[in-house]
Amino acid sequence: KWLPHCIGHEAIGSVVDIGENVTRFRKDDNVILSWLKSDGIDAGGTHYSWGKNVVNAGPVTTFQHYSVISENRLTKMVSSSLGEIQVLLGCAAPTGMGAVKNVLRPNEGESIVIFGAGGVGLCALMMAKYMKLSPVIVADISEERLKLAKKFGADIAVNVAQKPLEDVMQENGLQHVDHLVEVTGNIEVFNSIMGYIRPQGGRAVIVGNAPAGQMMKISPSQFNMGKSILGTWGGDSKPERDFEIFSHILDENQPFFRKMIENSFSLEQVNVALDSMRNKTVARPVLSM
Repeated sequence: KWLPHCIGHEAIGSVVDIGENVTRFRKDDNVILSWLKSDGIDAGGTHYSWGKNVVNAGPVTTFQHYSVISENRLTKMVSSSLGEIQVLLGCAAPTGMGAVKNVLRPNEGESIVIFGAGGVGLCALMMAKYMKLSPVIVADISEERLKLAKKFGADIAVNVAQKPLEDVMQENGLQHVDHLVEVTGNIEVFNSIMGYIRPQGGRAVIVGNAPAGQMMKISPSQFNMGKSILGTWGGDSKPERDFEIFSHILDENQPFFRKMIENSFSLEQVNVALDSMRNKTVARPVLSM
């Protein structure tokens, strides 16, 4: 019922003009666009006219050259040296990094498994390394993404299409891990995660979106053993609180993050970009305007 509809929720750009009562920004400010709410006016969605049609849009949309955005979905860029890497602050970085920092809140030296080596999973990996977790294990079915995970600093990268994760863990002296991040959206992974985290304190956070209507199955005995499954809304991140530390991590690891977003597509190639993400040949495709 919302079609035609503008989509996209992660971008960088510059302010062309401001509306009445906007106080946090001025014309020509360089900004990060994110679906995560910050301070400022929450103006809701936008209606664009397209000939005789009305095109719907949410408070932030990014698959377009010009957008009308709610003030509270913008954050001023905090670094001039990061350039286009800051696009990750719109979603991938706060979701992946925040899942580790804000939701799991691990201690140094604890172990972690990250299911999924796409953009969000790689950001979770980088936060795990920043917080000095060990070992950091990444599981995926894409060799290309696993190679990238190793470059990002994964201690162990496992192609679970070729070898069971539990076998690799046992080979490395691990029965369980302290923490787990799920970023695949695969219901079979959802159903298996409790078996990987340790009794009496093991914690898992689900970030991935499973297809609508699917249900996960967990034995209540897993909870009796002291294990926890947590949910999250964008890594529980707050732009005004977290973007500075996330930017610091991006800055310290620029070569890795530039590698992650090196595949650039024009707006007209948006379907090709989405397909490259679906078939896992690209970790985080970027639309260059």
